[in-house]
Amino acid sequence: MSPQTLALALGGIALLVLVVGVVASLRPNREIEQRLEQFAGEEKRDRQSQDKEARQRSSPLTDSLNRALAGRGFAEDLSTQLARADLKMTAGEFIAVQVIMVVFGGFIGWLLAADSIVFILLTAVFGFFVPRFLIGSRQRARLKAFNNQLGDFLNLMVNGLRAGYSPTQAMEAVASELPPPLSIEMGRVVQEMQIGLSQEQALANLLRRVKSDDLDLIITAMNVQREVGGNLAEILENISYTIRERVRIKGEISVLTAQGRITMYVIVFLPIALTLLLYVINRQYISALFTSGFCGWAMVVCAGLMIASGYFIIRRIVSIEV
Repeated sequence: MSPQTLALALGGIALLVLVVGVVASLRPNREIEQRLEQFAGEEKRDRQSQDKEARQRSSPLTDSLNRALAGRGFAEDLSTQLARADLKMTAGEFIAVQVIMVVFGGFIGWLLAADSIVFILLTAVFGFFVPRFLIGSRQRARLKAFNNQLGDFLNLMVNGLRAGYSPTQAMEAVASELPPPLSIEMGRVVQEMQIGLSQEQALANLLRRVKSDDLDLIITAMNVQREVGGNLAEILENISYTIRERVRIKGEISVLTAQGRITMYVIVFLPIALTLLLYVINRQYISALFTSGFCGWAMVVCAGLMIASGYFIIRRIVSIEV
């Protein structure tokens, strides 16, 4: 390359950088607005801002997926589910994970039964539902931990209010004393109130992130007391007793129904585990189910229906509302 051509290329690059810099400097600065949107009261803004950190580390593929999914109902619902599970992922990243799991499941199926297209499709479908199952499991574990902390939360709130704290100061003290997940959520409520959101809106955002009946009762009582007045400490103390009794009863029910839950898991996983074990030991014996035509597939479908019916019936029996 001649020196003249190199000089022209460098000059063109410098000119391009200069133009980009001028255009960027003329654009309005939205940094403060984006920080405020992190705590905005609107549901759509709230869910989008929760994924800000995930978007910063996302790839061009996930960025494209996020732009394609923006404004779609199922993507909004998926973002809500990810927020309730406290997963720092966008809807596009989660869908990319699902696609990867489908490919991985199909690959495992191909390794186990390369001559059975149906088996490969079944393992691929199983891979599709694995991320959903993990999200649901994480949500239930987080919600259970949150509900178990509500009694301590109310006690600290009552003590703070009786010591002369305002509700906001009491919630700030709770956020610094209790462990996650309650401390994280209450800290966010305090931050939202400090930047100008009303207490009702901040608590409504909390209830949207944590779908708890006990929390709904607490928030309703606080909102009613704020409107009509009354002794908030006494109200929360009565609610605390109710919630503690409910947690205690749920614990007793969990102990009494443990055998039923174990039976439910055995009914579901034991046939599947035995089938995989027999497939490893004697592949030809199990492959007859998938290669013998209608009779073999009818047996597989009937077995699946019986496993599913047993699972849902036992789950219905051991699920006792308190």
